[in-house]
Formats: sequence, C-alpha cells, structure tokens
Amino acid sequence: MPSSSLIRSREDRIVDNIVLILGAFILLAVAYPLIYVVSASLSEPKLITLGEVYLLPKGFTLDGYRKIFEYDPIWTGYRNTLFYTIVGTSLNVALTLTCAYALSRRDLIGRNLFTFLFTFTLFFSGGLLPTYLVVKKLQLVNTVWALLLPNAVSMWNVIIARTYFQSTIPNELKEAAFIDGCSNFKLFVRIVLPLSKPIIAVLILFYAVGHWNSFFSALIYLSDLKLYPLQLILRNVLIMDQMVDLMGLDAEAMQELVKRMELKEAMKFGIIVVSSLPVLVLYPFLQKYFVKGVMIGAIKG
Repeated sequence: MPSSSLIRSREDRIVDNIVLILGAFILLAVAYPLIYVVSASLSEPKLITLGEVYLLPKGFTLDGYRKIFEYDPIWTGYRNTLFYTIVGTSLNVALTLTCAYALSRRDLIGRNLFTFLFTFTLFFSGGLLPTYLVVKKLQLVNTVWALLLPNAVSMWNVIIARTYFQSTIPNELKEAAFIDGCSNFKLFVRIVLPLSKPIIAVLILFYAVGHWNSFFSALIYLSDLKLYPLQLILRNVLIMDQMVDLMGLDAEAMQELVKRMELKEAMKFGIIVVSSLPVLVLYPFLQKYFVKGVMIGAIKG
C-alpha cells in the first residue's frame, strides 16, 4: 500500500510547509515572552536594567526570589487571591449553572423575556460610577464582598452553559426522571450536573483565571492593604520608586537607590512567575474539558 507521502500532490506539500513555518513563528511569538520573564527573574538585576538579558539568564542569581519570599505583602496577597478565587469561583459557578439550567427549560414561563433582559446587560450597563455608588450604598466598599458580589454572574458564561444544557441533556431524559418521581432539584443535582462535567470545567477555568488576574475592582473598592489581592501587590511593586525626588541625594544614597531599583526589576519578573504558576499548573488538567465544553456550548444549538 503506498504511503501518504507518495499520494500527496506538490501543492499539498507547499501548503504543509507554509503551515509549519507559520506555526513555528506563532510558537516563537508566544514562547519568547514566557522564556524571557523566567530568564529575567533568574538574572543579575543590573544586567536586566542594562537590557543585556535576551533569552537565557545572565549572572544567575536567586536574589529576586529571596526578596519575594521575605516580602510579607506577597504572602498576604497570595492568601487573599486564593480566597477570592476559591470562594468567588464557587459562587460564580453555582449561580451560573442554576440560571443557565432554568433558562434552558422549555417549560419556564417567560423564558425568552428573561433571556432578553439578561442578554441586554451584555451591551448596556450602568457604568463605573453608578456601580460604585450601588456598592457603596450597600456598604460593601473595603470588604471582600465588593470583589465577589458585583461580578457574581457573567451573562456570556450563562449563554454558553444554557446552550450546552439545551444541546446535550435530552428532554426525554428529563421526562423519564419526572415519571420516576424525580423532583426538579433532584433532576438538576443527580442527573444534569453529573452529565455536565465539561461545561463545569470550562466555567471553573474561566472564572478562576478571571479572579486570579483581577486587580481593577480591588483598586477601586479596597483601601485596606490586608485585603489586597496578589495582582494589586504586583502593581504596587511595579510602580515602586517611580516617583522619587533625586534632588539632595548624596552619592551613597543615590547608589542605594539604584541598587533598590535594580532589585525591584528582578522582583518584578519573579512575582510574575510566582503569580502565574498556579494557573499554568491548573490548565493542563482542565484542557480536555475546556476544548470539549467550549465547542459544544458555543457552536451547537
């Protein structure tokens, strides 16, 4: 039997080579920033400031990571971010699944009206100032709930989950469950949820990554350093020493300032690595569910 290479035309081989070349360029474009950040976090701070680090580490040192581990606000931010991610994702997934399942039921009176009202919020919202006034009126400013409740449900994720329920859970299965005496709550918990692992994994990934990377809501609603998430701590490190009055500094003070700013550069890249590591570890375990759930939830129906 002839091999596949013998039956492929010249045009097919040209297309294959073009695809390989484009794929290689895309891989380099995606991989280089990641490699650079890791290399910079392991390099001598002075060489980073001088722009001599391009790909591999130069002047290998762990001073940046050592300072990170000695910097108490980092661990406070880590603890807060873990709390916001775990509690916030649990709340998001619970509300999104229940809302999406209700909208997917054909026997829900006013289903189309509710769907229209919810979808309307995707295009028109109150804006930043009205939202802040509502949060302040509810006395949620400078509390953990200011980061959890205002964004408790994403309508985009509700639409994806609703489409998944409509296209994956057959009505015949629901009718058979009702004939056997199953209530709506038991149907949702014992039948629908076990069959919805792919879309649940997708929602967990979407919401968890959003909570882990979020800093803007904390920047608006929080003033207590003990409640700051990790990303806001990272922001403070990035802007550290940017506004410094150099007038009146002697040579020794100037040298100390330069060393501190160089070390800040190493800490900056190290914090990026430390803050991104949990997401990078979590993603491979949910990747198969992520692809399957997005394809079924976004295309079918």
